[in-house]
Amino acid sequence: MEQAHTARRAADGAQRVRAAQYVRMSTDHQSYSIDNQKDAIRDFADAMNYEIVATYEDAGRSGLNLEGRAGLQRLLADIETKIADFEIVIVYDVSRWGRFQNTDESASYEYRCHAAGVRIEYCGEQFTNDGSIGSDLLKAIKRSMAAEHSRVLSVKVFAGQSRLIRKGYRQGGSSGLGLRRLLIDRHGCAKTALALKEYKNLQTDRVILTPGPPDEIATVRWIYDEYVKAGRTELQIARSLNARGVVTDLNRPWKRESIRQILSNEKYVGNNVWNHQSCKLKKKKVTNDATRLVRADGAFEPIVDRRIFDRARAIADARSFRMSNDQMLVVLSRLLERYGTLSGPIMDAAQDCPPSSRYRKKFGSLLRAYMLVGYDPSQNYRFLDIRKRLREILEEVVQTTIASIDHAGGSAVRQGELGVLRVNNEFTVSIAMARCRNTPYGYPHWLAAPEQCIAPDVKVAIRMSPDNQTILDYLIAPANEIGGKPLNLVLNKRLAFNTFFFRSLDPLFALAERAAITAAP
Repeated sequence: MEQAHTARRAADGAQRVRAAQYVRMSTDHQSYSIDNQKDAIRDFADAMNYEIVATYEDAGRSGLNLEGRAGLQRLLADIETKIADFEIVIVYDVSRWGRFQNTDESASYEYRCHAAGVRIEYCGEQFTNDGSIGSDLLKAIKRSMAAEHSRVLSVKVFAGQSRLIRKGYRQGGSSGLGLRRLLIDRHGCAKTALALKEYKNLQTDRVILTPGPPDEIATVRWIYDEYVKAGRTELQIARSLNARGVVTDLNRPWKRESIRQILSNEKYVGNNVWNHQSCKLKKKKVTNDATRLVRADGAFEPIVDRRIFDRARAIADARSFRMSNDQMLVVLSRLLERYGTLSGPIMDAAQDCPPSSRYRKKFGSLLRAYMLVGYDPSQNYRFLDIRKRLREILEEVVQTTIASIDHAGGSAVRQGELGVLRVNNEFTVSIAMARCRNTPYGYPHWLAAPEQCIAPDVKVAIRMSPDNQTILDYLIAPANEIGGKPLNLVLNKRLAFNTFFFRSLDPLFALAERAAITAAP
């Protein structure tokens, strides 16, 4: 009835109703899904005499929860804060709104829109979303069907992946030091070795592991010999490798965790093991016990003897016996007495102390563990002095940037009190401070401040020297070049992002420079 009434108003030349459209596709492979949804919504809007005045889009986003769906979050925020200047939101069907495993969650988001005076219409469904008993019943069924589709698909995908693992095929992840990924065709014939960040492009191709370069294999075997025969710890081995200039397969310095991964991964003895952790249907990640592992023993050519591998695991089990909470706090108290302060790097570097990650897991956070041994992190006034110094440097850089852009003929307007600038009223620049931390593994690590705006066009990070008193260099990167990668990752992968590091901010000033227009002769 409502659709017929609206159609009659259109025929009479009534004013068009303002509407927004929400579109979503689950994966990047559905390249035409968004366009198809928009086409269907446009035809529906024309027939109903609606005017599309806003678009909210989530491309390549799962519909299992609200997290990561910036488009839907922005839609709800605009509606509830009364920013929205439309009466209707058009969605293609119930599944595009979401495949929430709890159907009440899906209903709650729609209810929030209705409560704010904006109704939802589904142009691809065979019912009118008018609040009648029939439409509510069909909508509830559709929500359950959408949730069930995701559950069934998850089961099928897991079964397919498990089958490939048992056949000896690799399912994602880097090969690791001393190993390489080999691409084979459907008949098992070798095609080519895959480099880092190279992937197969045919659905029928498969990937297996093969021995890598001899020098890497020698390093892996040296690690096992040092651990088993020489009795050295993971931390001691990591420091030795860093001192020799040896890097991991990802071109990173060694840490205790990276040594432990080599000593515990069965791929080095030729076994294909999968499903150590799982995160089904966007739920919390869980660590699975041995009964849930999917495995194929003897799937690859081993590069480590099984006997020394088993000895390494036995030594690791003996060294990492599970302490009680009280025992862990006693060890932490002794560490505090020894150093007079506590931090994650100090705990990770101490051979007689469990890693900081275990304290986080046991006590909820490091701060909670600190409090239980009577340590107040705010007592570290040197840290507070460094923070004050970093804030001063950030403010100085921001002010210098504004002045230099003005001198170059452009304009820079500060947005709020943080390091976010609007340049020439054309693009935004986010300036963040990257503090240097000296890790116990013999190399510096930079930690950047959180993002200061949702989507800056250019990201700038001030990378400090190890003493955190002087500026080392600047990261100046267009946001589209580094994608959605965390800034900390970009700052610490120097080889991959080397072209974005500069000794000064001159490249940024050049972007804002205005050229004079001369008269034509």
